Amino acid sequence: MTLSGKVSKTKRDQDQFVRHTETFLSQEQIKLARDDLDYWGRDWTRSFEVAPLAIAFPTSTEQVVELVQLANAEGYRLVPSGGRTGLSGGCVASNHEVVVSFDRMNRILGFNSVDRLVLCQAGVVTAQLQQFAVEQGLFYPVDFASSGSSQIGGNIATNAGGIRVIRYGLTRDWVAGLKVVTGNGDVVVANQGLIKNATGYDLRHLFIGSEGTLGLIVEAEMQLRAPPEPHRVMVVCVTSLNDLLSILQCFQHSLQLSAFEFFSDFAMSKVLNHRGLDRPFSTVTKYYALLEYDESDADVATQAFSECVKNGWIVDGVLSHSTLQSERLWELRDGITESIAADSPYKNDISVRISEVPGFLDDVGSVVEKHYPDLEVCWFGHIGDGNLHLNILKPPDLEISEFQDRCRAINPLLFELIQKRGGSISAEHGVGLLKRDYLRFSRSKGEIERMKAIKDAFDPNGIMNPGKIFAPNGDESA
Repeated sequence: MTLSGKVSKTKRDQDQFVRHTETFLSQEQIKLARDDLDYWGRDWTRSFEVAPLAIAFPTSTEQVVELVQLANAEGYRLVPSGGRTGLSGGCVASNHEVVVSFDRMNRILGFNSVDRLVLCQAGVVTAQLQQFAVEQGLFYPVDFASSGSSQIGGNIATNAGGIRVIRYGLTRDWVAGLKVVTGNGDVVVANQGLIKNATGYDLRHLFIGSEGTLGLIVEAEMQLRAPPEPHRVMVVCVTSLNDLLSILQCFQHSLQLSAFEFFSDFAMSKVLNHRGLDRPFSTVTKYYALLEYDESDADVATQAFSECVKNGWIVDGVLSHSTLQSERLWELRDGITESIAADSPYKNDISVRISEVPGFLDDVGSVVEKHYPDLEVCWFGHIGDGNLHLNILKPPDLEISEFQDRCRAINPLLFELIQKRGGSISAEHGVGLLKRDYLRFSRSKGEIERMKAIKDAFDPNGIMNPGKIFAPNGDESA
């Protein structure tokens, strides 16, 4: 088919979609312009073709049900879209799908102060929930760099983690109830905010982390908690990866950490240059760790710091004495992603058991150095929960397509190392399009077969976020 023929067919299909939805969606709830399709049809990944048919903006659960029923009847495929901050291509629409955006389902519907439960529509922005909690004198602890634009529905669909998992857990741990429109158009209400509910399968936990492949999350009951006391932060200089684990053990023996982050000197240098910051200490080492703890534990933390110095695990460091100083030290970690964005990084979000981290880092470093000695690698991550971010930076003189091909070529070698250590090829970013062809490195054949059976049960016609998690041809053994 010629290009003009394809354009004409797309226009006809779009007109037909508008006619099909005119009984339950207004014209203002559908976008068809090329710029809009490009904007709502992608996430933060930029390596996938974007070609949605249309963008739909439902405002109620009833309209979502109508969309799903229409999709089943007419053969449309649906891609859910939240804040589009994902890094795995999980909400990319590349094959004439209808993007279902939750931007207009963004209200907080209710709050129960006794149960500390907030009822949210899926499009509520994470920071909006965090601010609502503060206004009630409470706290929503799941936090990450994209909290100002990510949405609760997307957080749940990817089981988002972030910077304080070591203390507060993942999004999964704060979801008390869900309302989901499944792939066959049923509305499932799961758990209804109960703390104890031993009545069979807890369907919440199937939808959490399912990346929209089983159904569309429309509402969630989110648990809040009492606010924490003020935090203090220290950043320490470390020469050995094994010493990072010794430091973690020493501090956890004495106090409860809320964060234990890791970054390389290369990563910190990127942030210092990008933000025009001064190095917080004169010592330069290969690695650094950022620790966060309660203000009331400041003296205990100082003692643990001294013990680590005495044992040679820490060679230098800086401790905050105010909230402002803590925020400035956090910049060293929070600013990494932004500081390397211009380098078009190829991202790998991986995890192993905490005890495996040093050996795994050594193994990966050897593989990258052997195959790509000319590429710069930026390491950082949530080492307190075994989650590492490996970012390979694109040289200025290398075309983006060639660069990505080179990085993809190393994936099997990297994922074999992860498989040998019983780790995950995607710790918190999801599978999406980016990792679907490598699922076998983290899931057994039997697990994948059962996951597909669950998919078929909730989405028998395969209309929900097709091509994500599972390869279209059923082959996850690239």
